[in-house]
Amino acid sequence: MRQRKMRQAVAALSFGLTVAAGSSGLLAAEPKVQEIMTTYADIAHAGYEDSLITAKALKARIEALIKTPTAETLAAAREAWVAARVPYQQTEVYRFGNEVVDNWEGRVNAWPLDEGLIDYVSADSYGDSSDENDLYTANVIANKSIKIGGKTVDASVIDKKLIAETLHEAGDVEANVASGYHAIEFLLWGQDLNGTGKGAGNRPATDFDTQNCSNGNCDRRIAYLTAATDLLIDDLGEMVAEWGKEGATRKKLLGSSDGEALTVILTGMGSLSYGELAGERMKLGLILHDPEEEHDCFSDNTHNSHYYDALGIQNVYLGRYKRVNGETVSGPSLSDLVQARDKAADEELRAKLEATMTAMDAMVKRAEGGEAYDQMIGEGNDAGNAVVQAAIDGLIGQTKSLERAIAALEIKAIQFEGSDSLDEPAKVSAD
Repeated sequence: MRQRKMRQAVAALSFGLTVAAGSSGLLAAEPKVQEIMTTYADIAHAGYEDSLITAKALKARIEALIKTPTAETLAAAREAWVAARVPYQQTEVYRFGNEVVDNWEGRVNAWPLDEGLIDYVSADSYGDSSDENDLYTANVIANKSIKIGGKTVDASVIDKKLIAETLHEAGDVEANVASGYHAIEFLLWGQDLNGTGKGAGNRPATDFDTQNCSNGNCDRRIAYLTAATDLLIDDLGEMVAEWGKEGATRKKLLGSSDGEALTVILTGMGSLSYGELAGERMKLGLILHDPEEEHDCFSDNTHNSHYYDALGIQNVYLGRYKRVNGETVSGPSLSDLVQARDKAADEELRAKLEATMTAMDAMVKRAEGGEAYDQMIGEGNDAGNAVVQAAIDGLIGQTKSLERAIAALEIKAIQFEGSDSLDEPAKVSAD
């Protein structure tokens, strides 16, 4: 994926909430905020632990690919990558409101990326230079030394240290994404050269075959894929610890005042719903009809990525999460508290969350039926556009219902992340 031609500044959007007592009074047993926060932390820990478990399963499949590089082992590694996205995307609701998570997130899920930093690309579709990024086509896999900021950097050994400390966001350019899920995705699939046409990336398994190497540098490509996967496991392990029983982030939240703690949850729900998912990840690409704005662009997995983001929001509100082993983590929830203050507000928000999931499910089914997300947002695809817009509308609708829930909790104001694609769409189109 090339760097966005225009990257929208994410503005803080205040919904101007006023204090309002629940219209129905105390309608149900009201859980303590400390109990709600314990559930919130337990779900976070389980989600990150599942992300770690599935990342380790991905590593095993990658090791099998490296040992025996065939179309079958490559397909199995890709399948494991898709499976690893399921629990991780459900944790993204923890990013907004939790500074530790937000600061860490760029190491594991940053996008879009200038993939020419990492490996070979097609000059016909990608180009050969960028005014915004000197490392646009640095191709560290093919080059044992590269220049960063005018200085020559030794890249003869590709390891976790080189990726994390030298390449990732090199030159303070956000598009120099060297680590995380999307770097691994690019290495497993290669570029998607189909635009808004049918098909995902189509990297051959022989790109990892040192005995029958296609496209050169198979040993270094293997080293990069191995190091990036190991680094992802390290990073996920760090976040598992943060949310564990003795984790610093858990302790900080449980030690917060009720108002501060609830604000963390609500900020995460509203910001992911509105500015990030409805805006930056969905509406922007739909306005521009641009496959470069697709989140999982190499694999054509974006429909699942969006679905599980939305599910994560619903999980947090309802206080329940289904683990990859089928077990359920649940407890006193934000929904329980809102219901105790204003039953109608809770019912409205539950209904809106469910409506969003129905719209997301329709998008997933369309993708599974053969029309990928980048095709859905293509210009002239009115039916596909409408399916994506319905999911966007659901996200916007649930954010508005979240206002009423916040009012029921007597919280004066919450600032959610905004997006020009929603707040000033004419400006986006003009740019």
